[in-house]
Amino acid sequence: MGARSWLESWPVYRQFAKGDRLGLGAAVRSKRTESLTPRVRTADKVVKSICPYCAVGCGQQVYVQNDKVTQIEGDPDSPVSRGRLCPKGSASLQLTTGERREYHVRYRRPYGTEWEDLDLDTAMDMIADRVIAARRAGWQQEVDGARTRRTLGFASLGGATLDNEENYLIKKLFTALGAIQIENQARI
Repeated sequence: MGARSWLESWPVYRQFAKGDRLGLGAAVRSKRTESLTPRVRTADKVVKSICPYCAVGCGQQVYVQNDKVTQIEGDPDSPVSRGRLCPKGSASLQLTTGERREYHVRYRRPYGTEWEDLDLDTAMDMIADRVIAARRAGWQQEVDGARTRRTLGFASLGGATLDNEENYLIKKLFTALGAIQIENQARI
């Protein structure tokens, strides 16, 4: 490649020589960028969703190809975020396709040093058994002669991404179990 052709292939030279001083047009495009196609162009469908990270509830467009998520972008139709996502929301594709995503229940026994895989039924039974045991151990029928019928054996702290309906159901569940320490972050 000669010195002149190298200089003409340099984007900075093309910016000034072709009047594209801000580098917003064809002057900064290369053969490689011309050959690229956006990941969203090959998607089979676009599904509207909400970012799961915080209580803001930014709208997302989830691009799916062959039943696999290929890209997640901000939803310009969302009145909350108007197509914008924070860095965590922009990286939410990793929640579905990340190599470190777990697809099964991991459990480490008390005082254990290794994780083991459990099937979901076993894990759910273990959780139910522990809730029942904590309820029994912390049950208070009366306090200072007043009937309380409550437990201090467990509490609930709901996440900020839960909507009002989910928080309502969690509140009902934990109240029915006798818990009095129930909080969520839905007020943000």
